[in-house]
Amino acid sequence: MRILLSAQKITKFVSLIKSTELIMEWINVLLHDPNSIAHIVLLYAFVIAAGVALGKIKIFGVSLGVTFVLFTGIVMGHFGFKVNPETLHFIQEFGLILFVFCIGLQVGPAFFTSFKKGGMTLNLLAVGIVTLNIVVALSIYYIMGGRIELPMIIGTLYGAVTNTPGLGAAQEALNQIGYEGPEIALGYACAYPLGVIGIIGCIIAIRYIFRVNIKKEEEELLAEKEAGQDKPSRIIVEVTNEAIVGKSLKDVKHFLGYPFICSRLRRGNSSIMPEGDTIFKKGDLLLVVCSADNTDAVVALVGKEAEANAWDLEAENDSSEEKELVSRRILITKSDINGKNLGELQIRNIYGVNVTRVNRSGMDLLADPNLTLQVGDSVTVVGTLKGINQIEKHLGNSMKRLDHPNIITIFIGIFFGILFGSLPMKFPGMPTPVKLGLAGGPLVVAILIGRFGHHFRLVTYTTQSANLMLREIGIVLFLASVGIKAGENFISTVVDGDGLLYVGFGFLITIIPILIIGSIARLYYKINYFTLMGLIAGSNTDPPALAYANSVGSGDAPSVGYSTVYPLTMFLRILTGQMILMFMMA
Repeated sequence: MRILLSAQKITKFVSLIKSTELIMEWINVLLHDPNSIAHIVLLYAFVIAAGVALGKIKIFGVSLGVTFVLFTGIVMGHFGFKVNPETLHFIQEFGLILFVFCIGLQVGPAFFTSFKKGGMTLNLLAVGIVTLNIVVALSIYYIMGGRIELPMIIGTLYGAVTNTPGLGAAQEALNQIGYEGPEIALGYACAYPLGVIGIIGCIIAIRYIFRVNIKKEEEELLAEKEAGQDKPSRIIVEVTNEAIVGKSLKDVKHFLGYPFICSRLRRGNSSIMPEGDTIFKKGDLLLVVCSADNTDAVVALVGKEAEANAWDLEAENDSSEEKELVSRRILITKSDINGKNLGELQIRNIYGVNVTRVNRSGMDLLADPNLTLQVGDSVTVVGTLKGINQIEKHLGNSMKRLDHPNIITIFIGIFFGILFGSLPMKFPGMPTPVKLGLAGGPLVVAILIGRFGHHFRLVTYTTQSANLMLREIGIVLFLASVGIKAGENFISTVVDGDGLLYVGFGFLITIIPILIIGSIARLYYKINYFTLMGLIAGSNTDPPALAYANSVGSGDAPSVGYSTVYPLTMFLRILTGQMILMFMMA
């Protein structure tokens, strides 16, 4: 019996040892096997979660955001956590493609319009900052006599201007030419923190150098905004001009030459929705929607502006058609409407409904027949309830459709972006053809789709949250991959190598262009300080700087300046670095 009990204990002990060995083997595979899917997913999940959480911590009011994922990846890579090189490369490139393409879709609609009016000046100044960043970086490279490799200077440049997509494009260009030197992400990581601080520091320095009066700048900005507003105005006009009495609405519109909408006409105690052949009579009251700049011209042609209480709807009798007229906003959510002109829909003729305004991304647009409609637009219509219900079915008006992302457009764009980026382009003096690569190709195609996609019936609308989610997933995958890959040699580079040089050179690359262009903007172009803050933040594609700028004042001028220069700047940041590497190293 004792022997049997001893045998059972030994068996249990052996089983316990085997179980312990299995557990230890499982833990070892989970934590250290670079080919294990479980290990790869676990490592990425930890790096991204920890990096995003740490990136929210503010130091002197400034946080690094998702860029802290890069530093977390570096730490994990330093302590020996690795990923299969092929898998890591795929995740890194796919994340970059997703991020860059979504940026292109976002900036595409505003890319070309940003050059209009004052936007041209702001974009020229932004190009000046981008150009000077490159000039300072290359000057350092030549002054150092080649002690620091060109790829590391480019990595430092992108850290100094806090532009991660450019870093990705530069790395992709190096892959094309077979570069096997140190990771340029090391230079980026060294220069980035001081780059964020330097950009905000320059904004503050310009304020004190030029003795900016914040209150005065806000007042000037408000006055300029009120003077330059050109948005739809709603007025009541009485027909008193004998020249248009007996003329049709179509004839009057043609004679005036300015677009305007006559949504309702009141004659006596009854109201109608005028059509093109409606004849005007003296004493008619017209409810007109037109550009604020054209108000005086419309009033002068029709007769005179009536008092606000001249249209007394309460005084109308019960049989008045006006009792049935309602106004409603309808969302365009059907893809077959995308890209069509308002006039093509013949809404007034078919449904007996007038479109008075179109709202796109928070901006009111005049409902001109030549206006091209896009999915996501909100149209204001006036008509009978029956007619409005019919046009509502035709246009969609379904929030559920807007919430649903248009995946097909995204992957069609990525498909053609990869093809375009892979096309070899031969330049004189270049021994090998140049390619835009996996970053430049999708970026260019995304910008074009975002601007012209509706002509090909491609629905480019995505909610801001959906676009941001895809972008954030892409960038954190890219940053985590770069960090894990670069972590092994990071400490030796910083401590024993040229890490401190990268920090110092990066700071010079950051501040010199901003101070020079900022001074030109204030002294020569007289740019408002709030707009200038947005310009500086946008030319460096730096959200922390924009957040600081927005905290200084109560208006939206920094955001407007940021969004005006952001599309072109992002385009240049992504392409210039890889072009420099291809031309100078190919």
